[in-house]
Amino acid sequence: MRILITAGPTREYLDDVRYLSNASSGRMGYALAEAALAAGHQVALVSGPVSLDSSEGCDVHHVETTDQMCSVCVRLFPECDGVIAAAAVCDYKPRYRVSGKIAKIGEPISIEMIETDDVLAKLGRDKGDRWIVGFALEAENARANALQKLRAKNCDLIVINSPIAIGAESNSVELIDRFGEPIACWSDNKTIVAGKLIDWIGTNI
Repeated sequence: MRILITAGPTREYLDDVRYLSNASSGRMGYALAEAALAAGHQVALVSGPVSLDSSEGCDVHHVETTDQMCSVCVRLFPECDGVIAAAAVCDYKPRYRVSGKIAKIGEPISIEMIETDDVLAKLGRDKGDRWIVGFALEAENARANALQKLRAKNCDLIVINSPIAIGAESNSVELIDRFGEPIACWSDNKTIVAGKLIDWIGTNI
């Protein structure tokens, strides 16, 4: 199979030097790419800004903003059999990006935020006979919220994890199907978890 994998955070700039982002290290997505390559699959990795090196043989596309990640994924997806969306994209961005640097004025300022493009939803609308595995980072009501996300974005499966996974070496995940039923649970370092997920996909999809 040829698998599209997203990894890492995205950045949304307030001005030319400041941005909104998150603490995602990209380890989960990069571990998935490495495991997929080791299993004999082809990988197109779309990565936000991280301090990681990709495995040899990986077709890597570096992006910074959510819009850039969306554009690259939409372009690459038709050439792939499926996607694993492990990136932690920014959901909001400033309505206007200020040129230069916002100066301190000695009082509070307000910044109007708008939603970014929903990468996974766009892929889900045009998936055809391809499969989609999403990731849901949930702090509470995890299974219910993840199932809602799965259905809204037309995923086949979704991987639930918690905020403690951000930037961590390990991960504890639950894989659920489109009916909200748990299929598997894995808790280990991200390399092991990635290998188990790739093995499951290779055997069952």
